[in-house]
Amino acid sequence: MTSQVSSPAEQAEPADQQGGQMPAGGQRSADGGKEVRRLDRVIIRFAGDSGDGMQLTGDRFTSETASFGNDLSTLPNFPAEIRAPAGTLPGVSSFQLHFADHDILTPGDAPNVLVAMNPAALKANLPDVPRGAEIIVNTDEFTKRPMAKVGYDQSPLEDGSLDGYRVHPVPLTTLTIEALKEFGLSRKEAERSKNMFALGLLSWMYHRPTENTEKFLRQKFAKKPQIAEANVAAFRAGWNFGETTEDFAVSYEVAPATTAFPTGTYRNISGNLALSYGLIAASRQADLPLFLGSYPITPASDILHELSKHKNFGVRSFQAEDEIAGIGAALGAAFGGSLAVTTTSGPGVALKSETIGLAVSLELPLLVIDIQRGGPSTGLPTKTEQADLLQAMYGRNGEAPVPIVAPKTPGDCFDAALEAARIALTYRTPVFLLSDGYLANGSEPWRVPDVDELPDLRVQFAAGPNHELADGTEVFWPYKRDPKTLARPWAVPGTPGLEHRIGGIEKQDGTGNISYDPANHDHMVRIRQAKVDGIAVPDIEVDDPTGDARTLVLGWGSTYGPITAAVRRVRTAGDRIAQAHLRHLNPFPANLGKVLAGYEKVVVPEMNLGQLATLLRARYLVDTRSFTQVRGLPFKAEQLATALKEAIDD
Repeated sequence: MTSQVSSPAEQAEPADQQGGQMPAGGQRSADGGKEVRRLDRVIIRFAGDSGDGMQLTGDRFTSETASFGNDLSTLPNFPAEIRAPAGTLPGVSSFQLHFADHDILTPGDAPNVLVAMNPAALKANLPDVPRGAEIIVNTDEFTKRPMAKVGYDQSPLEDGSLDGYRVHPVPLTTLTIEALKEFGLSRKEAERSKNMFALGLLSWMYHRPTENTEKFLRQKFAKKPQIAEANVAAFRAGWNFGETTEDFAVSYEVAPATTAFPTGTYRNISGNLALSYGLIAASRQADLPLFLGSYPITPASDILHELSKHKNFGVRSFQAEDEIAGIGAALGAAFGGSLAVTTTSGPGVALKSETIGLAVSLELPLLVIDIQRGGPSTGLPTKTEQADLLQAMYGRNGEAPVPIVAPKTPGDCFDAALEAARIALTYRTPVFLLSDGYLANGSEPWRVPDVDELPDLRVQFAAGPNHELADGTEVFWPYKRDPKTLARPWAVPGTPGLEHRIGGIEKQDGTGNISYDPANHDHMVRIRQAKVDGIAVPDIEVDDPTGDARTLVLGWGSTYGPITAAVRRVRTAGDRIAQAHLRHLNPFPANLGKVLAGYEKVVVPEMNLGQLATLLRARYLVDTRSFTQVRGLPFKAEQLATALKEAIDD
C-alpha cells in the first residue's frame, strides 16, 4: 500500500511514551450516534491459536493503517512448529501493532487492546496487558476443555480476575457462523473466518479503511470465490457488529502522521521485503545480474521467496539441497561476474563458514545475509536475537576478515543491502549483513526512493593484461592490487588472455600461483586484513543535544528503535544522555575510539550476552557497561529507560 505525505517533518520528536492510550478529546458521530474519541496512538495485539490466522489479521490491519497514513511499527510473534498443539500456550500466535499520528520507533511496550481468540491466548498475553486496557474475548472458546488445557479451573470471565480491565465478551465463532449461513459452508469452514470478523470489528473501532481488505480477500481466494465472499461477509459482519452493539459505545480516531515524514510516496514494508528490494536495486545499479544461492531457513526464507518473483529484473534464484551447496553456487556465480548473494540464519552460517573463508581467499564479492534468530543450535527459530556478531567476526578457520554491516529498522534493510553491495564490489570481498527476526518480520512506513538517489555501483571487469614482465611480456596477474582499495581485478571467465588459477590453497601475491612460502603467507594474511581495515565507512554520528552529556548509549542493529524511544523518555524526564548507533561493525568507523573516550560512561544494550561490548573493550580499552537480554523478544522502551537512568545516576 502506498500513500502520499505532503508535509515535511518539522516538529520536534515527541517522547515515545507507549504505556497506554492518550485521549485527545471526543465527539459524537455526525448522525448523533456513538461517541468518537481522538487518540494520538494505540497499541493493539491480536492473539489466538496458530491456526486462527492472527498473522494475516494483523497484516491486513497494518496495511490499511499504512494506507491511512499513520506511522506504525509491528511485532509478529508465532511458534516455530508448523502446527503447534491447538489451544495450548506454546501454540499461541500473536501480532502487535503500534500506530500513531506522530513518528514512533517500536511496536510498543504493552497493548492497549488485546483480542484473545481462546483461553490460551488470554493466559499467554494477559501479563503484558496493563490494568484499564480493553480485552476483546471470544467467549465461544471458553468452555471446560479449552480452559483445562491451559490450567483454568474456572472461567476467568466469571471469577473476577479480569475486573481491572475493560472486557468485551463477544461470541466471535457463533456470530461468524450465523453471518455465513447463506454460503452453505460446513461449520469448520465457517469458523475459519472468525479472524475476519474480528478484523472487521477492530476496523470499525479505529476507523480503518476497508476497501483494500475486501479487494485483498477476493484476490487471495480468487480460485475459491465462495470462500472469498464468505470472508468478505464475515469482515463486514464484524464491522456492523461494532456499529450496532451496545457493548462498544465508543470508537476511536488516530489521525494520519502528516508531519512525521518527509514529502514522498510511502508504503508499508517488512525488513525482509526491504532487503530483497535493496538487493535488486544494487544489482541494477551495478549493472550485474543478481544470483541468489540459498537453502530455506527461518527467518530468512522470505528473501528467497521474494527474489524468485523477479526474473524480469535479471534475478536468478537457486534453492539448493543444503546450506553448503547454496553458498557454493553463489560463490561460483561471483566468479562468473554476478552480484552473488546467499541468505541464511545462524545455523546456516556455521555450515557456510568454510566457503566464506574460500571467498576471503579468492577475494570475490559475495553477500552473506544472516537473519539472526535465537540459538544455539536450532534454538528459537521464530524468535529474534543478536547473538551472531562474534560468529560473523571470527567464525572461520585462519585469519579470514569479513566486513559486517547491520541495518537498524525494517526500512533501513534496503539501504543496508546497497551498502553491503558497495563494499563487496569495491573491495572484492565477502560481506556479512546482520539483520534479525525482529527486523525481518516487523514492518514500518518506508519512503520509496527515486532511482536518482541510489548510488552508482558499476564496476569494471578486467579486460586485458595488467602487468609487464622483465622481458617486456604483458601478462594478467589476478592478484595485482588497486593501490587505493587493495582489491584485486575481477576477470570474468571466458575473457581471452585472462585465464587464471583459483582454489583454496594460499596464493602468491600478484601471480596467484600456489605458494607455500612463509613470507608470502604472512604478507597475504596481512594484506587481506589491511584491505578490510581500509574500507571507507562514514564516521559515527552522535546525538548529544546539549553537548555536555556524560553518558553515551551505543547500539547496533535492531536495538535502534527501543534505544531511541528510551533516550526520548530519559531526556523528557530532564536527564542528559548521548546516543550513537553503529551500522558498520567491521571495520568500525574511524572516529569511534575518540567518541567513546569522550564520555565517562558507555552503555551498550544488546540482545546477546555482550558481544559488541566485548569487541569494544578489546579494541578501545573502554569499560563499556553491557545491558543485555536473550528472551527472543526486542527490548521494551521503559525497561531500557530505567537502565539508562540508573547508569546516569550511578
